[in-house]
Amino acid sequence: MQISLLIQPQSQPFPLSTTQETQTNIITMQVKSTIFTLSFLTIFCFNFLHATNPPLSLDYYKSSCPNAEAIVRKEMECVVQSDLRNAALILRLHFHDCFVQGCDGSVLLDDTVTLQGEKNAPTNLNALKGFEFIDRIKEKLESECPGIVSCADLLTYAARDATVLVGGPYWDVPAGRKDSKTASFSQVESNIPRPNDGLLSIISKFLYQSLSVTDMVALSGAHTIGMARCTNYRARIYGDYQTTATMSNIAKPNLKSLKATCPAAGGGDNNEAPMDYVSPSLFDNTYYHILLRGEGLLNSDQELYSSVLGVQTSKLVRKYAEDQIAFFAQFSESMVKMGNITNPETYVDGEVRKDCRFINT
Repeated sequence: MQISLLIQPQSQPFPLSTTQETQTNIITMQVKSTIFTLSFLTIFCFNFLHATNPPLSLDYYKSSCPNAEAIVRKEMECVVQSDLRNAALILRLHFHDCFVQGCDGSVLLDDTVTLQGEKNAPTNLNALKGFEFIDRIKEKLESECPGIVSCADLLTYAARDATVLVGGPYWDVPAGRKDSKTASFSQVESNIPRPNDGLLSIISKFLYQSLSVTDMVALSGAHTIGMARCTNYRARIYGDYQTTATMSNIAKPNLKSLKATCPAAGGGDNNEAPMDYVSPSLFDNTYYHILLRGEGLLNSDQELYSSVLGVQTSKLVRKYAEDQIAFFAQFSESMVKMGNITNPETYVDGEVRKDCRFINT
């Protein structure tokens, strides 16, 4: 995998001084060192996380529960029709599940006396919603096919259907995941990208999951239907937002509105704003247009286009802004790839939970 992070050289109208030349050489060495580290990490991830192909197939439930996908689709139609914003909730649950221990349903587990779940980890607390929708779908599946369809597969199907129901692309979902009997509170904090992460940090977290830079930029496009909490964008709107943004006639009132609901002095931490303020309930490529105008709500989003290290990522942002078909195609491919991140332990000691919130007794 090749990652283009090097800063493109610019012509110098005057010769560099010795001090300037030394500083330039140091920066170049640091960037090359970072690229080497990330490349090594990529190789390590592919060898460690994906030593064997996950045992997934498109017809996994063909005999045991042939109506599984139809049941999930029907329930998701009700979920999304009741509130279009629910689509983003399910998609976020799937992301947060796959980035911790693989796509094994661990994000759905409640805390118990013997198990610390992931829901109350700082990154997830107040950020993840929609668990009741998963419960409802699971009840329907258990009624039709008791003990057959895993919560991990359910969530993966639901994320696909949520995307389609708000105008996004369709993709076939390989199934056969098992539910974990464990969760990882600590991995939530180390694995999931944070709103104020810089570009290199974001890239490293995707590479750790064996997801490429292209996957990262495409999957970030899911923010076209996402909401962000004030605590996650306060630093951005009172920081470099006005530096990166073109401050168009539409951007100025949006920034004013953001500041009104997210005071600089604090308070309103859980107040929400759409990451795509133009078409927040439609899965399209408007998110990338917003980044081109420098108006990304989260620092981690705007870094994809504005970072001086983002030679490759900025090109991809422009590509997907110009070509929604290309974005949809890559998003579908990257979602399958992310969904194939499995937890090897679940094929030794996994299960199909009867209740997605608790391991079977």
